[in-house]
Amino acid sequence: MLRKFLKPMKLPAAADLGILILRVGLPIMMIPYGYDKLNVFLSGDHSFPNPLGLGSELSYILTIFAELVCSILIVFGLFTRAALIPLIINMLVIVLIVHAEDGFDKKEHGISFLVTYLTLFLTGPGKFSLDSRLFK
Repeated sequence: MLRKFLKPMKLPAAADLGILILRVGLPIMMIPYGYDKLNVFLSGDHSFPNPLGLGSELSYILTIFAELVCSILIVFGLFTRAALIPLIINMLVIVLIVHAEDGFDKKEHGISFLVTYLTLFLTGPGKFSLDSRLFK
């Protein structure tokens, strides 16, 4: 079952190219957010919002994991669907909880990432990924 979940679906070549652009382009824009958070965290500043009641430090670590580690996995197309789950949850928390009372202008950035992550989750990583080599 896990193999089926991670296995890329067969798509036309143009679709695989489009997925490659999405899969690499958007996570590359997310990586600096995670990297900046990691540097702040490592400097000793562990203050961070606690929107789910897990504690500030754990929320911070989970956000860094999603934005940095999972984004890197997605760029390489490695365990893509599994790596997208934390990012989707992260964006849902940002859009629906952190910016719940804010206008669309504050939510737009998170929604853009969320829509792309959902699209990649549904399509899979495409032919040009490590997943396609590992889970043929």
